Amino acid sequence: MFVHYNKNENMLPIKIWQTDMEAVGTKCIEQAEHLAKLPFANKWIALMPDTHAGKGMPIGGVIACEDVVIPNAVGVDIGCGMAYVQTDIPVSLLRETITGSGNLVQTICGDILRNIPTGTRTHTSPQNSEVLDRASAELDRYENDPELIPNIKAGYYQAGTLGGGNHFIEIQQDDDGMCGIMLHSGSRHFGNVVGTYFNKIAHELNDRWFSQVPNEWNLPFLPVDTDEGQRYLTWMQLCMDYAFENRALMLKNVKEIFTKHIEKHTGIVPVFSGEINCHHNYAALENHFGKNVWVHRKGAIRAREGDMGIIPGAMGSYSYIVRGKGNPDSFMSSSHGAGRAYSRTAAKDTFSVESVMVDLKEKNVVLAKNKKSDVAEEARFAYKDINDVMANQQDLTEPVKRLFTVGVVKG
Repeated sequence: MFVHYNKNENMLPIKIWQTDMEAVGTKCIEQAEHLAKLPFANKWIALMPDTHAGKGMPIGGVIACEDVVIPNAVGVDIGCGMAYVQTDIPVSLLRETITGSGNLVQTICGDILRNIPTGTRTHTSPQNSEVLDRASAELDRYENDPELIPNIKAGYYQAGTLGGGNHFIEIQQDDDGMCGIMLHSGSRHFGNVVGTYFNKIAHELNDRWFSQVPNEWNLPFLPVDTDEGQRYLTWMQLCMDYAFENRALMLKNVKEIFTKHIEKHTGIVPVFSGEINCHHNYAALENHFGKNVWVHRKGAIRAREGDMGIIPGAMGSYSYIVRGKGNPDSFMSSSHGAGRAYSRTAAKDTFSVESVMVDLKEKNVVLAKNKKSDVAEEARFAYKDINDVMANQQDLTEPVKRLFTVGVVKG
């Protein structure tokens, strides 16, 4: 970790868990400097080792604010995060057991792709959702934002769906050769609508207040003691709960698919253990350095001492299950993944579909994806080396388990 600090620019220090400025990038540093000049930012800004430029705020950034929330410091996929469960099934059994659709890895991944909607697809009928049932029963909490209420009903059709982009479901192998299941998804279209809606409201209010935060920084804020701030927090929490439930529903469905094929073709009933479900796009009221502050983690996980977390790499590389060390310098946070080295457009311009498919084949990774033309966006070459990320945050987390991609389902 090193510190970037220019007190003559009237900014707070920026603590960066990377090797040097070049590894962070000019645009990312510029966005972090904007954060460091916000009048309500507390102590310092923290950038995780997977950090890269985002919209307004760097992804892999953490900021603690006094009495203020910043919608763009949470992002539009509110509550996006990871889920994981361990199995007692050796990966060798999956590779060696042949079915009518290939080996068990291919069969399970194909069945997941058919039964869990990916990309922009949704379920054709409403799904069970305790979170949305509760919201529907408490509509008076949301009535001041009538434009958003239809998303509660629409959310029933997206519960338990994956989405696209960097969202995935993976079968993975740990260093003991045992199989685990990991997935990455969030609040789907629901969170996107809510985040965009309140970012617009914050811009309008900041203009009205003649805010000293420049418009071009795209960091409009909402004081938490205002009606608008409270409404954002209410909707944000709903999106977080929905995202958590979305991952739980998918994990349940994947476990059922996994169990069905393992039992049918081997006679073994899998045992699952060690389930983890955690957010990496959210804001929460926490106490740091004797103050209650709103900690915004945009592409970062909470890593209090003992917290279990998930840090995925790109498909065809390693991922890690970690235990937090509770480092106060990072506001008890750590990275949420490998972090992009290339933008989506740059990745497609740089890497061919064929080169990515050859790489996955050489690594014996099964890919289940409806459309292959955009696969280079998510190639492992488009991301930073996850092992470098882990090396740069040894004071934030302790690796508990290392995992490698065996099969991946993408939108």
